[in-house]
Amino acid sequence: MELKERFLKYVSYDTQSSEESTTFPSTEKQKVLLAALRDEMEALGMTEVTMDRYGYVMGTIPATPGCETAPVIGFIAHVDTSPDMSGKEVKPRIVENYYGGDLVLNGHLTMRVADFPELACFRGHTLIHTDGTTLLGADDKAGVAEIMTAAEYLLSHPEVRHGKIRIGFTPDEEVGRGVDFFDVAAFGVDFFDVAAFGADFAYTVDGGMEGELEYENFNAASAKIEIQGRNVHPGYAKGKMINAIEVACELQALLPADQKPQYTEGYEGFYHCVGFNGTVEQAAVSYIIRDHDSEKFEQKKVFMWAAVDLLKKKYGDEVLTLTLKDQYFNMRKMVEPHPQVIDKALRAMELAGVKPLVRPIRGGTDGARLSFMGLPCPNLFTGGMNFHGKFEYCSLTTMERARQVILNLATLWAE
Repeated sequence: MELKERFLKYVSYDTQSSEESTTFPSTEKQKVLLAALRDEMEALGMTEVTMDRYGYVMGTIPATPGCETAPVIGFIAHVDTSPDMSGKEVKPRIVENYYGGDLVLNGHLTMRVADFPELACFRGHTLIHTDGTTLLGADDKAGVAEIMTAAEYLLSHPEVRHGKIRIGFTPDEEVGRGVDFFDVAAFGVDFFDVAAFGADFAYTVDGGMEGELEYENFNAASAKIEIQGRNVHPGYAKGKMINAIEVACELQALLPADQKPQYTEGYEGFYHCVGFNGTVEQAAVSYIIRDHDSEKFEQKKVFMWAAVDLLKKKYGDEVLTLTLKDQYFNMRKMVEPHPQVIDKALRAMELAGVKPLVRPIRGGTDGARLSFMGLPCPNLFTGGMNFHGKFEYCSLTTMERARQVILNLATLWAE
């Protein structure tokens, strides 16, 4: 099956995950595609194909003769799409030899180069975009399609030398939360059986722009502050009322104004208010805290505690309750001791005619969690852009190059 056909087939599945669910995976419909991938892997001739009760699918491309002692490498992608926008009844549109101008998504919506200047990088490419009513699902069905198309090639070309290769597909990468975001039920790979996967090293195929190679990500924590106010009639409130909404606003004002997502880039961290609800009597405010540098990350957490303590001194210990939890950590610590993982990825890109673009992830990936679970796992590009919304698109041209990078890695690890 050609890469384009495979990708269009996968995005026809609605695999949207849910932030409100208390199950894992968060939606049963993810398992429909996962089961289809299991069946496809078996039909292609993979061995050791499994799908466990959590939905994780694994399979093996056996080593070619003489390469049995090569390191076992893995390629991993997630099947779920973001809760931010519907992935049901996706209607992809294909633009051959993109001329470089604005893209009309539908009669009411245009993706303008003025708003998305990176479109200029894709002149001459074949693009696949949405019709403006759903997301596309390139995150991460582009990665799934690239892995499966590379796997099919290896299985049908036994003359290509490679070691044992493990393939893994996972649910719920986009969420990792239960009913309460801060009472985390599970992240996408928390139940991933690293020992059963059996790879020495792996790559998640879940990046964006051509050439991206990422092995640094944010250290991440969540913070929830519950505020117990005191409501009395406003006409008689002097010296009595504690307005929980205003206390939450005071907390926000105490945090560094320049350390918000809209003012940061590169390695700069931030505090990000992601949720608020409340009344005069009771309120709750939720934050995520991010920084690449571990010392600065710890300082940010300490600052959050200090801000809450300051308000406790003003209003009373019983008014504010802070719950602060670490979520994941910078994978660089776990990947750097294995420089060959990065060196081979750089070489694989060069052989594919791709200029490597090494930069930090301003977020997290399954690879970050897997790296701390004992499987060093940097992240490779897919060609998808503008994830999680109606302006999502991907370059089929770049997807073909990503597939070639996967094939190059397979052979390089067998040298």
